[in-house]
Amino acid sequence: MNQNLAFGHHDYYNVDDLLNEDHLMIRESVANYVKNEIKPIIEECAEQSKFPEHIIKDMGKLGMFGIDLSPEYGGGGMDSIAYGVAMQELEKGDSGIRSLASVQSSLVMYPIHEFGSEAQKQKFLPKLATGEMIGCFGLTEPDHGSNPSGMLTTAHDKGDHYLLNGAKMWITNSPIADIAVVWAKTDNGKVIGLIVERGFEGFTTPKITGKWSLRASITGELVFDNVKVPKENRLPGVEGMKGPLSCLSKARYGIAWGAIGAALDCYDTALRYALQREQFGRPIAGFQLTQKKLAEMITEITKAQLLVWRLGKLVNEHKATPAQISMAKRNNVQMAIVIAREARQILGGMGITNEFPIMRHLMNLETVITYEGTHDIHLLITGMDITGINAFS
Repeated sequence: MNQNLAFGHHDYYNVDDLLNEDHLMIRESVANYVKNEIKPIIEECAEQSKFPEHIIKDMGKLGMFGIDLSPEYGGGGMDSIAYGVAMQELEKGDSGIRSLASVQSSLVMYPIHEFGSEAQKQKFLPKLATGEMIGCFGLTEPDHGSNPSGMLTTAHDKGDHYLLNGAKMWITNSPIADIAVVWAKTDNGKVIGLIVERGFEGFTTPKITGKWSLRASITGELVFDNVKVPKENRLPGVEGMKGPLSCLSKARYGIAWGAIGAALDCYDTALRYALQREQFGRPIAGFQLTQKKLAEMITEITKAQLLVWRLGKLVNEHKATPAQISMAKRNNVQMAIVIAREARQILGGMGITNEFPIMRHLMNLETVITYEGTHDIHLLITGMDITGINAFS
């Protein structure tokens, strides 16, 4: 059997040659964690719709939160490619586990790191880095998803505090979060960021149940009923939609890498199965239609690997545009969902069982293709970028 099948890492164009020692080290560390700690429990967690809360501090100890943020505040001090390869390995385990790390790193630690006061950085970032504290990000509302600027959540200036009212929906980690980075409109219509802490009176986080996707991830709402948020909890370094949109770009970048992990796990599973499963006296890998599926899978994975590597270089050089990130997120998630469907067909009926990870990945990807900007919205972002015409209005 091909030596590349020793573990679910497939590198048809030797992209590893483009990675440095830090990248390879963090990838191996996260891959081993996923293999030893996530894979043995994830099917049961998904089946029971149970979030494995114990992993939070384990992941913190291994440095999976804030990989590319400053060591001064507990971050890993690595670059954006290191963050990307870590997200890829986590999503080989499960999209929900990667979502945990993405939200903690890109949507909670990042805005505090970039826009927070020194006191906020000292108070929150070290505990978020270790997993002692968990955070969530409040932008999407029940009636405002793809149009976040239409948000109805308000923050009225009351002198020494803001009075926060409204609700946020589809919030990863919210039922267990210690803090929420929340975006709201002030009296003059400006968007500001607030750090809302667990225990503030009038702040509740109902859990969303009944999900058929991301079942090993915990999701909820954020509800604000006259919540008093001290002025010192406002993020002072940003005002307007630039704040939340820069966070989304950071998260979308991680998703572009992560989706490759789900695709690799499905491809690896299908390739192993096809080489072992016999029909009509031979392995099904020997039939032309199966080879077509497998060859197309590794081709699309290879294209995605090259896309995110180049994007990672641009991010490291502070040259990546939000539109470039949108293209990678859209392409790679679509790639992964197609590969998951093709892999399921190679496995036949076995593909729908929890003996294999494919159906779980497929259900998860139905969410990933929607959150952090839907598939169609990212298409329109590219369209606007290349034509100069805004199709949203």
